[in-house]
Amino acid sequence: MADSSANHSNYVSGTFSKDAFILRQLVSTDFKLKYRRSILGVVWSVLNPLLMMVVMSVVFSYMFRYNIENYPLYLIIGNITFAFMSDSTNQGMTSIINASSLLKKIKVDRFLFPVQKVLFALVNFAFSFVAVLAVMLWFRVMPTWHFILLPVCLLLLVVFCSGLGLLLSAAAVFFRDVMHLWGVVITAWNYLTPVFWDVQMLVDNHAPWFVLAVVRLNPMYNYIQFMRDIVLWQTVPSFETVALCVVWAVVMIAIGIFVFKKTEHKFILYI
Repeated sequence: MADSSANHSNYVSGTFSKDAFILRQLVSTDFKLKYRRSILGVVWSVLNPLLMMVVMSVVFSYMFRYNIENYPLYLIIGNITFAFMSDSTNQGMTSIINASSLLKKIKVDRFLFPVQKVLFALVNFAFSFVAVLAVMLWFRVMPTWHFILLPVCLLLLVVFCSGLGLLLSAAAVFFRDVMHLWGVVITAWNYLTPVFWDVQMLVDNHAPWFVLAVVRLNPMYNYIQFMRDIVLWQTVPSFETVALCVVWAVVMIAIGIFVFKKTEHKFILYI
């Protein structure tokens, strides 16, 4: 019995080490492919959100004429957080299809490919966050102890995006139209999320209660609100915000794993 338990423990440990190694190699490969032959390299991950922030700040500051304190910082936090979800799910959705040649040759855990795209997006997010720190410095917004909650927010967002990536990658194998529809969904989702506008605008314009409910139950609204609370507003996120972030993460990873595990044995027939 003891030998059996020890063997099982060694098997689990070996499998985990193998999967962790494959994940590192896949992330490293994506990183090298993205920045090869690029003069500025990873600097683009910092410059891109900064340039987007400048353009959108100029446009939306005059278009909405709504008083949001430190609007450029408000904007860049929303942008990079939403971009993390968008990039990880867009890449995760096609991860199984793009890895078809590899999956046909060797035996490897298929879930690694969608999850790897989320981890790669997390690496890009880390570089983009340097731009946030630069904007904070520009506006003399000093980091506070609330920054220790950043890993909590990112962990929940990673779990949420992993679940969504698993779901989309499985769906895309059987229904290629998902890849086209997701672009429309992401665009609509972006406008529905207060990335460049504030929920208070809906309140002031007497929007129907169900519109406010949809916006506030929107997963990305809660993750962005979590980020803004600890970085911009420098306060502890409300219980409602944290609770909804946890609920969305748990629900989405549960759905993603369930659908992926139920369908992965058929992938080889469709890829």
